[in-house]
Amino acid sequence: MSHYLEINDVSFAYPDGTRVCENLSFTVDDGEIGCLLGPSGCGKTTVLRLIAGFERPSFGEIRIRQKLLADTRMTTPPEKRRIGLVFQDYALFPHLTVAKNVSFGLRHLSAAAAAAQTREMLEMVRLTNEAQKYPHEISGGQRQRVALARALAPKPDLLLLDEPFSNLDVELREKLGLEVRALLRHLSTPALLVTHDQHEAFSIADKIGVMNEGKILQWDSAYNLYHRPASRFVADFVGQGVLMRGTVVSDDRIDTELGLLPHCPGCDLAAGESVEVLLRPDDILHDDESTSQAEVLHKAFRGADILYTLKLPSGSKVLSLVPSHHNHEIGQKIGIKLEIDHVVAFPAV
Repeated sequence: MSHYLEINDVSFAYPDGTRVCENLSFTVDDGEIGCLLGPSGCGKTTVLRLIAGFERPSFGEIRIRQKLLADTRMTTPPEKRRIGLVFQDYALFPHLTVAKNVSFGLRHLSAAAAAAQTREMLEMVRLTNEAQKYPHEISGGQRQRVALARALAPKPDLLLLDEPFSNLDVELREKLGLEVRALLRHLSTPALLVTHDQHEAFSIADKIGVMNEGKILQWDSAYNLYHRPASRFVADFVGQGVLMRGTVVSDDRIDTELGLLPHCPGCDLAAGESVEVLLRPDDILHDDESTSQAEVLHKAFRGADILYTLKLPSGSKVLSLVPSHHNHEIGQKIGIKLEIDHVVAFPAV
């Protein structure tokens, strides 16, 4: 599989010297959906602006299909990059109908060809019946579908999505995210999504780059980001969990309050070293037969599951995801056991 989009050691700073992103390198393969995930202000949207051509790199280069789009010496104008853009606020033309919004980028085609392409895109996003309505006459989810259809109508080489679902409610956001993934798969259009919502990233993207303070800390699959985080920040930002104190013992295992754990591969920890082990809610199992007891401090009902915050005898806290028919009261002590498949530990601080 060829690398479709290549970001090679890209940095960007404003004229006053303020650095926004630094030494970014990642690739999006042909037909793949990539994602930049991180908190507000970490530089995610600036990366999209660099790829779209609205900013020029201070260092490094950007390529699509191995063709150089921008470096410190040259930059291809945005209108010649064949890149589609979908924004958080839809950016639709309020005075144009849904159909005319979609056909706006097809002015290079004949009237008949543009009309046919517009009909095809509206069918794909299931908005044929809304073609003659105006943006204010349709729902937020429908407006986002119009924005998506408009961006895809010219058949771009790459689609960029900047927090596209953040204005929608949770249920609609998840539904539309899955629809967008299916549509991009159908069209084989590579895409790069920017979001601060990890659930959105996990459900849409094939590869995810966790960003903080202008740097990509880990570019990986959702599975590896959750189970094999490369840093404390990634461990804390992705998913839920706590860090439990432990000590590396001589037989290459880690001794914790909840028992001995296998030494985590690649952690490079020395015997006798104090560490903190990452424990996810699914690592702590409810077991009525266990001699290890924990007190229920808090419970969050989630339908099929309850997320318990538990206090261990030492005072340490852990999280446990338990089937909701195990409904325990605050202050009650319950039996727990540790069952962890992926041991991740960091030197104690």
